[in-house]
Amino acid sequence: MWVRDHLDGLWSDEDFVSWYPRDGRPGLPPAQLATVCVLQFLLNLSDRQAAEAVRCRIDFKYALAMDLDDPGFHHSVLTDFRDRLGEDDRADQLLSLALDRIRDAGMIKERGRQRTDSTQVLAAARELTRLELVLEAVRAALEEASRDTPDVLDNLVDADWATRYGRPVRRPSHPVTRLKQAGADAH
Repeated sequence: MWVRDHLDGLWSDEDFVSWYPRDGRPGLPPAQLATVCVLQFLLNLSDRQAAEAVRCRIDFKYALAMDLDDPGFHHSVLTDFRDRLGEDDRADQLLSLALDRIRDAGMIKERGRQRTDSTQVLAAARELTRLELVLEAVRAALEEASRDTPDVLDNLVDADWATRYGRPVRRPSHPVTRLKQAGADAH
């Protein structure tokens, strides 16, 4: 967490003031949520896995400047934060701000023109959110069916289904293929 050592984080909560209404304040520090989203993307974690890492991993707590006994947050907070991140050009602004701060701290050298484009990051975040929603919906339907009418699933569900819909939902390496498989399973 070299960035944390030099900058005390990429963002501060003041960078997010315009994201929230004036008469209220965010329930969790938005600078921490932005950092969690970066770590989540880098480590290929689902929302549940990222929230669990915040609760349990000392390296996450260090990167977020959290106390070791901090209980973390519910995984759904990340989806809400990504929705705010997707509005206007907020993602581009955050990436530019982080790049400027890293450059000003001397952590990267100037090599001519540098460009930040959040299009791919936002697309990956949206895809992950949609896929997790679909997988969670199928998993919930399977759990309900197994509770209410388990005999219906006897000839339908095999061991592969347990891998695909067991907890927690994991971010797949081929999301489009996984989404098609979930659709076929749901059908």
